[in-house]
Amino acid sequence: MRDLRNRAHTISVLVDNESGVLARVIGLFSGRGYNIDSLTVAQVDRDSHLSRINIVTSGTEMVIEQIKAQLDRLVPVHRVTDLTVQGPHVAREMALIKVVSSGENRVEALRIAEAFRARVVDTNVGSFVFELTGAIDKVDAFIELMRPIGLAEVSRTGVAAIMRGAATI
Repeated sequence: MRDLRNRAHTISVLVDNESGVLARVIGLFSGRGYNIDSLTVAQVDRDSHLSRINIVTSGTEMVIEQIKAQLDRLVPVHRVTDLTVQGPHVAREMALIKVVSSGENRVEALRIAEAFRARVVDTNVGSFVFELTGAIDKVDAFIELMRPIGLAEVSRTGVAAIMRGAATI
């Protein structure tokens, strides 16, 4: 019996590093009504002209299988790997979080930042900018704790993910 629950999946796609590839991948998602929760793209092999796209998306088992099959059929795609089902993997995100506060709220923001191992990358009399790297849940939790203290702005990189051990995509 197939699992009918929506689950988040991290899918890594190895593609040719050429113009228009990202537009084709995004077009596949938007044309079929699939949502992208997170998207990162970067060149990973200059000599082979390859880039890696990490996509976090949600869906039932059947929808995720359709997404992977459709991605695999795109011409510039070399490999599609669902890291969520492939095995143990490391997934991290970096975020910059601006908190505007004064008085005791500033002290509390620093206490919370220390507990989360967030780094202060900019500060002035009225605000902090924290840099935080970690799992999506950790970043989300930090942001929620900063909300009542004076959360002003958030910028997130999206998920970078890679398989553990000797296995590769």
